[in-house]
Parts: sequence; structure tokens; C-alpha cells
Amino acid sequence: MDSYPAIKLSRVAVVSLAVCCRALKLCKVPAAVLHAFDDISLQPASQVVLGLPEHILAPHAQPSPNPVQLQMTTPFPVTLPECALPADFNKQHGLLAKPYKHLVHRAVLEQHMGEFKSFSTNPFQLNRKGIAHGSRTWQNSEKQVYLFLGYCHHYQQVSQPTLQLFLSSPLIAQYVSFHIAAGHSQLYIRNFLSCARCVLRWWQSKPGGNHPSFVEGLEWLQTLGLQVADQLPRPSKDPRGLADAGKWMSAPRLVHLIHGAELQSQDQMQQQGVTVETSRDMHDAALAAMTFSHLPPVRLSCIRSLVVPAYTGPCLHPDCKEPSCEGNRLSITSESPLLMHIQLPHHKNARKWGKAVIEFDVPSDLAQLLHTYLGAPRKALLEHHLLIGDTCPYVFMDMHGRGFVAAAVLTLYWQKWLVSRGGVPMNPSMCRQVFVDERQSNSATAGPSNQGAAMVMGHNVKQWDKWYDMQYHPRLAQNAVDGMQSWRAAMLQSHPPAAPDLTLSSALHCGHVLVSDSEESRYQSCCSDSDIDIDLD
Repeated sequence: MDSYPAIKLSRVAVVSLAVCCRALKLCKVPAAVLHAFDDISLQPASQVVLGLPEHILAPHAQPSPNPVQLQMTTPFPVTLPECALPADFNKQHGLLAKPYKHLVHRAVLEQHMGEFKSFSTNPFQLNRKGIAHGSRTWQNSEKQVYLFLGYCHHYQQVSQPTLQLFLSSPLIAQYVSFHIAAGHSQLYIRNFLSCARCVLRWWQSKPGGNHPSFVEGLEWLQTLGLQVADQLPRPSKDPRGLADAGKWMSAPRLVHLIHGAELQSQDQMQQQGVTVETSRDMHDAALAAMTFSHLPPVRLSCIRSLVVPAYTGPCLHPDCKEPSCEGNRLSITSESPLLMHIQLPHHKNARKWGKAVIEFDVPSDLAQLLHTYLGAPRKALLEHHLLIGDTCPYVFMDMHGRGFVAAAVLTLYWQKWLVSRGGVPMNPSMCRQVFVDERQSNSATAGPSNQGAAMVMGHNVKQWDKWYDMQYHPRLAQNAVDGMQSWRAAMLQSHPPAAPDLTLSSALHCGHVLVSDSEESRYQSCCSDSDIDIDLD
């Protein structure tokens, strides 16, 4: 050990007990160290942590789940490295991709992810800043972690990636450059940086995590996120550009398309009876009618989680802790006359609204369509998929008879349906922008109040201007310019005031205005500035 006084032990490695013993003997360590190591050998763990010289370890040596000393790699990069997409660039590089999925189940990584999840999702974790992550937030964080570790494994040749790779600021800088080269949005990159800060706070909470480099690392990540947002601005989108790209349909066109699908599904059901094909068509028409046309566009997460009236089990929302909660539910209030009701206790802003529930009675035309679908057609689909009875509790289901648990599945399903009906592959979430665009336009038709519609949509009118109204700025600017013409006409029609007498005295000559001594210097200065401007021109 004395022969390596200048070596900085900045890495740790997991080595077996036998290797540790052999290494200590070769180094001829003092007897006291050997006795201390004997005490370690009595511990139940089969592995111990030793600090080893940098040149002995691989560039990204794998740590123990409980290292003795933690710190970030310093110095922190002062700029992002240049990055060109590698020749084997593959979007499916995360650890959840099939070629690398086996790495997720490595013992160290599983332990790290288990501890990080507990730290992030525990309702009361007093060494964590902020509230607990909900299920969806945790899923996004988990996805970001696996994408980063997959990048390290695939492109940086890290054989066994773990969460300690988040302590390497050069790796994070390279990963951000990789995303910029791939043309990913600033929102995508900032989501990763936010996840990286959460991982660092988790490392801070562990024994040995009080190193000053963690504070510097959190500041470095925050600065990086701000500069990414500044240098990669969100692309401006407008309906005309989206329509040219085949990603936009106007509100009238979309309403007519959905209405035609409703009428056709009902006619086919009457003419051909209940078959798998006619049942699927009615299912799709009901799904489309719920997404747009009859209601202000409800959040897709609420539509996906909507359960049938016959469901009597517990709430299916993963974060729900209310024993009496019935979840996002479609219920039948009355059969004659038909009256259906929707209640949505679980929506994006439920926590901000003090757990206020979005609920309303379903319009009669939509209620009739849903009531028809929930009868024989839905039973036919369940039987076709060998799901006899109400084993699928959700109102809407995919082509395999399962609920749309993943948002991406519903997006692809909706896009294919739109194209089959003669539309464009527009994302279903864009229905919210289509609706707001019509409601805020100068040619908006009579309809719901903006405040009430925003309530059903699960937000408020202020968010329309910021996120959903894509013509907010150009429309206001054009309205202002158009309004100026009437203002100008009013000014011309008004009686002008009497003009002042500007006749100059004969005492004034050469076109100059006489000034007092106190103003002379300032006047000359102004003249000098004007002369300079003229010369420059």
C-alpha cells in the first residue's frame, strides 16, 4: 500500500473475498489491516468493496450497490462534445429492447432500481425533495434510466450498466450530444436531465453521498437543461403546416368523419346482425365519438381507463388509495329514459384540484351508441378473444380484447382507424388542439363555454393559450392590425384641433432656432450626433 501513495482511488470494484485476501497479502499491508479484513470476512455479504488504482479498472468499472465513498466525476465538462450518429445507430438501444433485456435482471441493477423506486415513490420520504412520483411519472423515469444505460452498454461498451453511471458527467454530456445529433426535441432531453437529477438525489441519500460534487453536479445538470431549452427551442406548429404534413384535420371534417362512422356502424348492425366485424366497427365508432365530436376532448388516459357499468371490483388506478373509489367509470343512471353518467376521479390535475372529480351526464346520441355497443356487440368481441364474460373491465379494447393500457397502443389504433375512414394519421391527442383552434378562432360557432369545456378537458382556459391554441399569436397580431384600420378611420372622421401658429419671426434667420445659453451645449451635441449619423449613412 505504501508503494502507491499518489494514486487517487476514484473508482470502486466488486471483487470476491478470495481475490481481496490475495491482493492484501501481495501488497504486504500491516497486520492491523489484515485483522480488519478478517472482521469484514465475518460479514454475511459475499462481496466487499475495495478502492483500486484507476489504471487497474476498466473505464466504467461496475460498483457495489453500497459503495463506501460516492462522488461524481470531476471536473465537469464545460461544453458538450461533438457527436455524429454512429453507423450502427438504432433507436431501439434501451435496456428494455430485446437484445439487452437480460441486463435488466442483473443483481446489482435490480437492487439499484428497487431502491431508487422506493426512494421516488414512497409517500413519505423525508430525505427526498418534493412529493412522491405517481405511477406514470415513475414509468417515465424508469424508461429514461433504461435508455441511458442501454446507450452506455451499446455505444460506450459498458458490459454491466448500473445507476452509478449517472455519476459520470462526461457520459451524461455525451448522451445529450447523442440526442442532439439524433434530432430529438429539447423536451425529450430535458426529461432525461430531470431524471438524472432524481438519480443524483437518490445517491445523495445513501451513506457516503455527502460529497460536495453532488451539489455541483445538480447545478451542472440544471444549467445544462436551461441551455438545452435555449438552444433547442420548441418548433412552432400551426394548423396549415400540420395539414401539409398530413397530421391535421379541421374540426368540421373530423366531426363529419366520426358522424359518418356512427351511422354506418348502426346501419351495418341492423342489416348484418351482430358479428365480429360489425361489433368492431361499432366499438371503433363509439371510441371515436368519445374522443371527439360529442364531448369536449377528454384526456386519453381517462378514456383508456374508463370501466364498464357492470364492473364491481376495486379501483384499477395504480395510485388510488381510496377504499371506496370506483375509478373512472361509465354508469347507467336510468334505462328508460336512457341516461348515462361519466365520473373521472383520476385525471391529470386531480391532485391540484383537491381531488375534484370531473363528472357529467352523457349526451343522448352518444349514450344510445354506447348502450348499444355495451350489449351484444361487446360480448361478441369478448367471446371472439376467448374472454368469456366481463374479464376485460374496460369499455374500449384493442384487437386482442385487452384494454388500451399503453398510450402508444391507442395512438396507433386511432391513426389506423382514421386512415381507414379516409382521414390522415393524426395523433388522437391532437383532437384537443383541433377543438381549441375552432373555439378560439374568429369564426367559432355557438357552443360550450370555454371555461366549462376546459373543465371537461381536465385543465383551465389559461392553458389553452400556452399549449393548445397554435394560432394564438398570429391571430391576435392580425386582429390588432385589422382593428387599427377602423381606429384610423375614426381618427380621420374626428374634428381635428386648431393648428398652432408656426410662423417664424423675422429675427430668426438661416433656419436655426435660437436657444438659451444653458441649452446651447445640448443643442450642439444633438446636431453633432445628427451629423455623425448622416456621415455614417
